Amino acid sequence: MTRFDLAEDTLALQSVARDFAREVLAPNARRWDEERHFPIEEMREAAALGMAALYVREESGGAGLTRLDAAVVFEALATGCPTVSAYLSIHNMVAWMIDRFGSDAQRAEHLPSLVTMERIASYALTEPGSGSDAAALRTRAARDNEGYVLNGTKQFISGAGASDLYLTMVRTGGDGPSGVSALLVPKGTAGLSFGANERKMGWNAQPTRQVIFEDARVAADALLGEEGQGFRFAMAGLDGGRLNIAACSLGGAEAALDIALAYVKERRAFGRAVADFQNTQFRLADMRTELEAARSLLWRACAKLDAGAPDATAFCAMAKRFVTDTCSRVADDALQLLGGYGYLADYGIEKIVRDLRVHRILEGTNEIMRLIVARQMLGTR
Repeated sequence: MTRFDLAEDTLALQSVARDFAREVLAPNARRWDEERHFPIEEMREAAALGMAALYVREESGGAGLTRLDAAVVFEALATGCPTVSAYLSIHNMVAWMIDRFGSDAQRAEHLPSLVTMERIASYALTEPGSGSDAAALRTRAARDNEGYVLNGTKQFISGAGASDLYLTMVRTGGDGPSGVSALLVPKGTAGLSFGANERKMGWNAQPTRQVIFEDARVAADALLGEEGQGFRFAMAGLDGGRLNIAACSLGGAEAALDIALAYVKERRAFGRAVADFQNTQFRLADMRTELEAARSLLWRACAKLDAGAPDATAFCAMAKRFVTDTCSRVADDALQLLGGYGYLADYGIEKIVRDLRVHRILEGTNEIMRLIVARQMLGTR
């Protein structure tokens, strides 16, 4: 095995994910987008293949895989539908955070049903007034003798309204990161409600709503870890989430390139195939090169996170920024190669372009990724 080859087990997992993407996701992706349908049953099929708890430990019921394995899976799934793959990545992140930071009782209560996706999970960090400045969140959880009472609003929450569990970052202390804690809030909690399903440019196969707390009460054992640890948990989750969303971008861009490649071989102009023009060949070569470069950086960042390297967070930020920017550009180039047909929904590329655009915003905007990298370089916080 050469240094950059994937292990046989990872290749086998990739093959399973690609088959699922081709047979289940791709044939339905455009319809789900048009109908704004959230395919929970199909995601449960993916969970039956081990894809809902990829890096949850085996002793907790998960697959116990590496971040590199997970990135390979999310990329493969995204060739069928980036939106569904991205939601699965969020669910995986929540399951991992419970496994990593939760108590034995919390793991026993939540993980069995999350592993199967009998229950699905959302991650609630962003608020109307605190997106990039996550440490400024204002949703407050006041402690009393019976537990916590939550008040506040979360914004842009994937799966909101449909999800059964909300890993929610709240303020239990003073200002700044040290005042943030993490609570596990189940659907059905009195005082928990949801805003309207947002009308979005893409990601239409998963709902996005506000999560609203109005004197919502949870028991004291809903606290993940200890008070004041929530921001650290959130940032640890986002390191992996950034790798996952980069992988989803790769899968979408690969699918767009495949569509464009097939099209230029068949489409004729000025008496010959479009693929015969040198300009087309140069563009295809650049697209392939850029995707391979993006994948190499992503895999290196995955290896850093798996190894617990001190610069892992910076590499996760580099990979997220570079991969999502690159893949968004490649998908747009693929649309351009199809000309007017690329703009039509029938070919599927316009959906990919819409879906991938948000990847440059969520899990930390790409501008924030640059700040993380620069601060690591300069030794500042």
